[in-house]
Amino acid sequence: MRSVLLILAALSFAIHASAAPTTASNAADSTTVILLGTGMPRPNPERAGPATAITVGNRQFLFDAGPAVMRQLAAGGLSFKDFEAVFITHLHSDHTLGYPDLILTSWVMGRTAPLDVYGPPGLKEMTDHLLAAWREDIDIRTNGLERDAPGGEKVNVHEIAPPASSDTTASVAARTQVVYDSAGVRVTAIPVPHGSWKHAYGFRIDTPAKSIVISGDTSYSPLLLEMSRGVDILIHEVYPLVYLKPEPRPNGELWPEYMHTFHTSDVEVGRLATAAQPKKVILHHVVWMGGTEADLVAGVRQGGYQGPVIIGADLSRY
Repeated sequence: MRSVLLILAALSFAIHASAAPTTASNAADSTTVILLGTGMPRPNPERAGPATAITVGNRQFLFDAGPAVMRQLAAGGLSFKDFEAVFITHLHSDHTLGYPDLILTSWVMGRTAPLDVYGPPGLKEMTDHLLAAWREDIDIRTNGLERDAPGGEKVNVHEIAPPASSDTTASVAARTQVVYDSAGVRVTAIPVPHGSWKHAYGFRIDTPAKSIVISGDTSYSPLLLEMSRGVDILIHEVYPLVYLKPEPRPNGELWPEYMHTFHTSDVEVGRLATAAQPKKVILHHVVWMGGTEADLVAGVRQGGYQGPVIIGADLSRY
C-alpha cells in the first residue's frame, strides 16, 4: 500500500511540474492589442491621435505616436518609459505629433537607455531636429537640479530601406522586409500606397500567440492583402464611401480624388478582408464625413466580408 501511495505522489509531482512551465510560457507569450488612439487630424476629445500598443507578456511595443500618446499610455495602465521598440508607419503630422512627447517624457519619467525607433526614410532627420529644438530643455534637465539621466533622451533610429523590389509580380518576401525579430516577436514592414508619400508602411506583427496587421495610412493595397491572409486581427484605416463627395470649401473638389489616392473605403476594406479572411477586422483612424458606425459595417459587408467587424475605440483591448 505504501509503495502505491509513493507512486501516486510521484506521478502527481511530475504532472504539476510539467504543467508549471507551460503556464509560465503562456503568460510570457500572451499578446494584447491596445488601441491608444483611433482618431484623425480633426480634434475629437473622445479619440486621440493614431497610436497602438501591443504587449507580449511584459514586453511593450508601440506603433505610431499621434497626439496624446503619452496620456493614453497612462490611461491604459501601460508603461510610459519602457518600450522594447517603437514603429512609425509614415511621417504625416497626425502620426508623429506625439513623437517628441514620447522621446522626452519617457526620459523625464525614468528611461535611461536609448529608444529604438523604426520607421521610413526621413525619420532620422526628424528625430535630430526634434532633439535640437529641445536642446536647452535637455541641458537644464540633465545639468540642473533635476539631474535626469545623461543620454537618456537619445534615440536609435532604424530607417526602413525601400523594398528590394517594387515589381508587383515579385514574391511577397521580395516586397516586404522583416525589420525586427527577437524572442518570438517578428515585425515585418509592408510598403503601402499612401498618395504622394514616397515611403509609407503597414506592419505585420507575429508573436507566439497572435498574428496582427496594422495597415497604417494606405489606399487599397494588394500587398497588404497578401500579408493579412488568415491573421488573427486586421487593424485598418477607413472612410465611408457612400458619403464621399466634393466639399464646399476652397479646393474641395479635389477631396474625392484625395481620398481615393491616400485612403481606403469601407467597401474596399470589405473586399480586401473577403480575400484575406482575417479572423477579426478592427476599423480605426476613421475619416467619418458624417457617417456612422453602422454605415461603416454596411460598407464592409457590401465589400463581401461577413466576419467580425469592430469599430475601434480608444483604450479598447483585443
